[in-house]
This record gives sequence, structure tokens and C-alpha cells, in this order.
Amino acid sequence: MNTEPIITLSNIARRYVIGAEVIYALRSVSFSIHKNEYVALMGPSGSGKSTLMNVLGCLDTPTDGEYILNGLSVARMSDNQLAEVRNKEIGFVFQTFNLLPRSTALDNVMLPLVYAGMPKAERIARAEEVLKQVGLSDRMHHKPNELSGGQRQRVAIARALVNKPAIILADEPTGNLDTKTSVEIMGLFEEIHKNGNTIIVVTHEEDIAQHAHRIVRLRDGLVETDTLNANIRQVLVNQ
Repeated sequence: MNTEPIITLSNIARRYVIGAEVIYALRSVSFSIHKNEYVALMGPSGSGKSTLMNVLGCLDTPTDGEYILNGLSVARMSDNQLAEVRNKEIGFVFQTFNLLPRSTALDNVMLPLVYAGMPKAERIARAEEVLKQVGLSDRMHHKPNELSGGQRQRVAIARALVNKPAIILADEPTGNLDTKTSVEIMGLFEEIHKNGNTIIVVTHEEDIAQHAHRIVRLRDGLVETDTLNANIRQVLVNQ
């Protein structure tokens, strides 16, 4: 494991003022994630995990605290700076897939490369490469309504990978999938992790969190526990 963390959160707080009321979504969250870790963020509704995911993904900025992402201090960045960091450093996978319905799988995967200004021939080659990586070489020219839920999520994962981001951030990635397909998708995340990606999965499902190697549990805007997955710990002991 690298000595320098890829993510460092120090006393991160996020509060919202609604009328005369102040609501603390995050109170004081501190932890680090190293390159090639596989971390699950868990917690009940209202625990702060969605707010924390938005902060980690540079979709929201903390009210207090410091956030260092790959050596960059992002807690006080402007919206434009945050957008640039998101496109370069983070690949997003959402529960609802967020695919363009009238575009093919290939066009959906190429979209981040369009924003990055990559020439068309290179965009096509890179998008084809990651679609093959997720097992969709025969579905590149299909539109989302011609794909199963699992195939749509594979397209979304390919799109997340296409820019070679430092981090894959997945929000309830199996929430709209059946059990068999969920297992297949989590197996794909394991393959991606073995290839060297840092993965953060936000979930409320215990069986999904068990695929991760480390589980951070939130409650009332604070880190309740931060532990190595017991299953992974046993594997390490046996090695």
C-alpha cells in the first residue's frame, strides 16, 4: 500500500441552515483512503453517507474541515475547479445508471472523453477498450432500452473507467438489480479493484458491503466504526 493517501478527510462538517434551524449532515469526519483500497461506506438513512459521498465526489463542498484528493486541496474550490477535478479524478457509477437513452453504449461511454477534448479516433478506441473490459464487446451499438439492467450498469461502469480516474465512486450500484445480477456486478468491481483502481461503494445493504475490504460505518454525521472486513482479515491471517 502506498504511504501517501489518495484521500484525506480532516474534521469534515456539512451543515444546512433551513429557516431558523441548523441541520448537521456531517459533524466531524476524519479518515484516509489509500490507492487501490476497496472501501464501503455504510449507514442508516440520515447517517450522513449520501452527504459524505457528495463531498468525496466533489459534488458538494464541506462547511468546515479539509479534503485532500490526490494531493489537491478541494474543500474550497470553485464550481469550475470542482468540475475539472471530477472529470479527471473520479468515475461515478449511479443506482439509476444515468445513461443517455437515445445514444448507443459506445456513445455513452465516450461522453467523458468528449468533455476532456480527446480526438474522435482515440475516443472510440478507448471506449471500445473499456466496453470489452466489462464484457460488452457485442453490445457496443445497442441503446439502453435494448440492454438488460445488468448490461446498462456495465455500460455505466465502463463510462466511469474511460477517463482512467484515480477513484471509482459507486452509489448503491446494485439498487435496481436482481440478486444474481448484483453478484455479477460486484464481481466486476472486484476485477476492477484487482486491476489497480481505488473503489468506494456507498450502500445500505450489508451483503454488498461485504464485497469491500474495509467498511466505514456512519451514524448521526460521525464515523461510528472503521474496520477491515472480517472476511478479508481472515484471508490475510491465513496467508
